[in-house]
Amino acid sequence: MNKAFFILFLFFFNSSFAQEIIILDQDTKEPIQDVAIFNSDKSKTALTTFNGNADLSVFNKNERITLKHIGYQTKKTTKNLLLKRGKTIYLVLAVEELDGIVMSVSKWEQQKKDIPQKVVSISEKTIAFTNPQTAADLLQKSGKIFVQKSQLGGGSPMIRGFATNRLLITVDGVRMNNAIFRGGNLQNVIAIDPFSINNTEVIFGPGSVIYGSDAIGGVLNFYAKKPVFSKTEEANISGNTTYRFSTANSENTIHADINYGKQKWAFLTSVTYSDFDDLKMGEHGPDSYLRQNYAETINNEDALTINSNPKKQVTSGYNQINAMQKIAFKPNNNWNYELGLYFSETSDFSRYDRLIRPSKDETGLRSAEWYYGPQEWFMSKIGMQHQGKGKFYDRLKINAAYQHFGESRNDRDFGSTTLNTTEENVDAFSTNIDFENKRIGDLRLYYGLEYVFNKINSKGFETDTESKQITNAASRYPDNSRWQTTAGYINAEYKAKPNLTLLSGLRYSHVWINAEFDKTFYPFPFDDANLNTGALTGSIGLSWFPKESFQVTFNGSTGFRAPNIDDVGKIFDSEPGSVVVPNPDLEAEYAYNADLGIQKNFNDKVIIKGAVFYTYLVDALVRRDFTFNGETEIEYHGELSNVQAIQNAAKAYVHGFEFGVDAYFTEHLSLSSNLTFTKGIEEEEDGTESPGRHVAPTFGDVHLIWKNDKLKTDLFFNFNGEVSYNNLSSSERSKDYIYATDSNGNPYSPNWQTLNLHTSYQITNKIKATLGWENITNQRYRTYSSGIVAPGTNLISSISYQF
Repeated sequence: MNKAFFILFLFFFNSSFAQEIIILDQDTKEPIQDVAIFNSDKSKTALTTFNGNADLSVFNKNERITLKHIGYQTKKTTKNLLLKRGKTIYLVLAVEELDGIVMSVSKWEQQKKDIPQKVVSISEKTIAFTNPQTAADLLQKSGKIFVQKSQLGGGSPMIRGFATNRLLITVDGVRMNNAIFRGGNLQNVIAIDPFSINNTEVIFGPGSVIYGSDAIGGVLNFYAKKPVFSKTEEANISGNTTYRFSTANSENTIHADINYGKQKWAFLTSVTYSDFDDLKMGEHGPDSYLRQNYAETINNEDALTINSNPKKQVTSGYNQINAMQKIAFKPNNNWNYELGLYFSETSDFSRYDRLIRPSKDETGLRSAEWYYGPQEWFMSKIGMQHQGKGKFYDRLKINAAYQHFGESRNDRDFGSTTLNTTEENVDAFSTNIDFENKRIGDLRLYYGLEYVFNKINSKGFETDTESKQITNAASRYPDNSRWQTTAGYINAEYKAKPNLTLLSGLRYSHVWINAEFDKTFYPFPFDDANLNTGALTGSIGLSWFPKESFQVTFNGSTGFRAPNIDDVGKIFDSEPGSVVVPNPDLEAEYAYNADLGIQKNFNDKVIIKGAVFYTYLVDALVRRDFTFNGETEIEYHGELSNVQAIQNAAKAYVHGFEFGVDAYFTEHLSLSSNLTFTKGIEEEEDGTESPGRHVAPTFGDVHLIWKNDKLKTDLFFNFNGEVSYNNLSSSERSKDYIYATDSNGNPYSPNWQTLNLHTSYQITNKIKATLGWENITNQRYRTYSSGIVAPGTNLISSISYQF
């Protein structure tokens, strides 16, 4: 009897166990929690556990069931087929739902479908697959953001006709923009290590309600990886090591990260070192892009040296180290504390576009040396989160951060013995308090306060390269100048109907500048620059689903940028043929924006997305002709130069559209494409119009993607349209040495196309190899406004080991 009972128990036990499946992510092989499993009328349901397990015993053998999870493609099958496939089921990420939850719009998690703004998310998996060398390449490889490069060690994003200090960059919620972010192309984004990024979210259009000054064209939010706690009493140790090599610049990159987690404490360490040689351009393209010769100093004498390989861009190589340490403490489910330490430093690196400037008689080169000293960035951040019964909130975040930025510029004219150096150090302190309140029915409120303080130390000196004697010289900015802002905001999300969400917000910001000018070197007609101004910005938008498969979004918003120290206090910064002088009489510039978006889903097979936008910028801060002590031209570094300054001297109109298609042909084969068109005009006070400087050409891509459990392959085509001479801004026309020449002898930016291939293969559960073959046809091209020529054919290989 006992034996019969035992046999019967085993039968039922095995039957039940045999009906249990595990559901994993196809790419990472990680379990997926909360996958909903249900039959046709939803009378029978099951849900996966945190280990990805689910029991199918409730379903009949041949019953049709659906597996559904936000962020993954829905799978429909029968219970019998699932069990026959070995009980392990893989779900494929849906491209459109990769970022089903976004953080950037309110600083708290929100459903993407409820957001009226366009938000693009770039996941850790996408970053690992595309294998970008820098964070600038990470953005460019998304296909939705245009990136300009003045040198190999750089990358300046352009979004909807705006760039540089009209875009805001944040890292883990802390603003990276500081008081000396300039209007010229900025390269600071390379301080962010792609290997340390968990997710990147880009808001298109003004984001000043939440982020304040500078968020006119968009906001780029980089969220770094977080320490992972152990779910059991046992300590959890995991990590990753990666080696990468690229042929176009002989890149050698080594990365390692390790996570040690217990139930209440977790530690994450990440380190990356990269070494890049001089970049090699492609074979087929304009001969004017070739580096025929370069300046070389031999026995203290400058000489023009013939370049033995004109496709090699001498000197453009550099190296960089990035490190991150995070410590997290979770005493209970309601409180979470985190300390983050971030560090990045480059070697010296040449500003390549200045090294190729011809001399005035065009017989040689203007500069013998032009390089940036090490670009340093350090940030320490302390964060606290509380979830619970606060009097005025359901969740609270407090972040306090300190950042240090260090940079220098060094230039010496060809044949000169004077090396000019300016050195800047910025100390930035910031505090943010953000609340979420979801107690008022269908209304969810987000509100908070912010304070930011920047102190700038700036020095200048000249070095005699023969005698090595160092003498003081004018600094780039007023030394010990200060920039600070304080602000408060409120943002509301209202679920008016199940298919209609409204989002609206207001922010008030106040900005102060204090700068005193040193008259030792120049007779300034003023003693100081003091700014005390406020700005009110707002937004209103809606997300509406007339049908379940059709979405309409509308957003109207304002943005602003308050003048910073670079605008009001830049002391004699040289541009080709011009010199920029301080101007303390500036006001904030304002942007008024509207955009309309649509998205249509055709039976989960084809998704079409489109958006049109229009932005009007008033009191635009632009560099224009000026006078210094009544003079329109002054001698600077031995050259008679036209005097210019930053002024509220223009308006700007930017409009365009963005279009995308995702198509899923089979479970393994899909297609994705993007197209962006932008048009921009700057209007002077006298009514004169000219093309906008930071308006990118028409650009886009088409990807054909195939993947299974172990292999993923992406064959894609990138293209950029032409920017004719008539569509070049006046400041770009003056830099004819970086452009090709049209049939009339005028500079212009030609169109270009590249064919590329990325692939990754999961060799074992712990080892993954990736291979990229970029610019397969070896085109020689420069992206618009870039000083350096893009890579020629480039083979990128990497191997990763996870433990």
